[in-house]
Amino acid sequence: MRKFSEKRLLVATHNAGKLEEMKALFAPFGVEVVGAKEMNLPEPEETGTTFIENARIKAHAAATATGLPALSDDSGIEVDALNKAPGVYTADWSETPNGRDFVMAMTKTHDLLVAKDAPEPWTARFCCTLVLAWPDGHDEVFPGVIPPVVPEFDSTLSDQSSTRDVERGRARLAEYGWDRDSMPTLTYGYYSTVQQRQMFEQWAVLETITPS
Repeated sequence: MRKFSEKRLLVATHNAGKLEEMKALFAPFGVEVVGAKEMNLPEPEETGTTFIENARIKAHAAATATGLPALSDDSGIEVDALNKAPGVYTADWSETPNGRDFVMAMTKTHDLLVAKDAPEPWTARFCCTLVLAWPDGHDEVFPGVIPPVVPEFDSTLSDQSSTRDVERGRARLAEYGWDRDSMPTLTYGYYSTVQQRQMFEQWAVLETITPS
């Protein structure tokens, strides 16, 4: 595995919040982190059918355009009873004319499960793949999966989950070794995808691709 030893890293995202997360993670190692927006990079079309393919597209496009090592991610939810949908199209399911609405996406997921009369428990996994690419074409791939059982949905809920579902979900993640005190909260029957991605980024950066 090639170790990251440079002092400047391009994070291939136009998301200001995600960029700040990565700056904070790399700050203790003296690495300057810059984003795609400040480098005037366009967002490449994500034509892949897997998380690895889409993460690679973004990382290599950024590294080639700037001559900097570039880090990208692609993530989403795979629901077993829906043949692993929405998968790489998780964000697409939330798109509206006014931005992304993940409550709408989760409602769609619930309705599809009900329409299929899918047997419970409805199981799913959160997938997040990071790709670190260098300008010479080399890359390192870090796939991550957090597979909790999807708690029961309640059609009367908005973006709040019942205490019962929160505790059920927290107990499930505890089975996978997560510290209960640092677990994310539930958002309409799913763990917040943002918080799950943050946990995986911390693992990948601090345990796997930290500078030598």
